[in-house]
Formats: sequence, C-alpha cells, structure tokens
Amino acid sequence: MIRIVIADDHRVVRTGLEQLIGTFDDVEVVGSGVNGEEAVEMCAAAQPEVALIDLEMPVLNGIEATRRILDASPATSVIVFTSFSDR
Repeated sequence: MIRIVIADDHRVVRTGLEQLIGTFDDVEVVGSGVNGEEAVEMCAAAQPEVALIDLEMPVLNGIEATRRILDASPATSVIVFTSFSDR
C-alpha cells in the first residue's frame, strides 16, 4: 500500500486529488491539509511514502514545507505541483 499526504489550499483541487487517488486499490490518502504546516505535521505523524505538495500555500509555502518534510520524514518522496492563471 502506498500512503499519500496531500496539501493544497484550493479545496476543489485537494478534493479532486483525493477522489482520483481513491480509485486506486494500492494507494491510500492518509492526510489532507490546506497549508504547508499541516503537511509537515501529517508527514511527521504518518510517515507516508509520498507527499503531494502545492507550491503556493498560505502559512508555509511548498518549498519550505518540502524542506521540513524531508527533515521529519526522510523516506517520504515529495512531489511539488502548482498552477498559475497568469499566462
């Protein structure tokens, strides 16, 4: 089982990722948060295999969250994603 933490401040994106990941038999979302600080806390507690982290979030951005996640949970692979509406 691959355990995943998701952090994105946009509810629609976060919910969509949770639903998509929920369709896989061998993948489980073990935490979902709205900012980088929550992601760090969830990764420290759950020690997931993967963390999906939005780059732009309030409280703690994805770059600093990634640093802290890797310190607290070095076996976790971090995938950073983001989107911008500005072309």
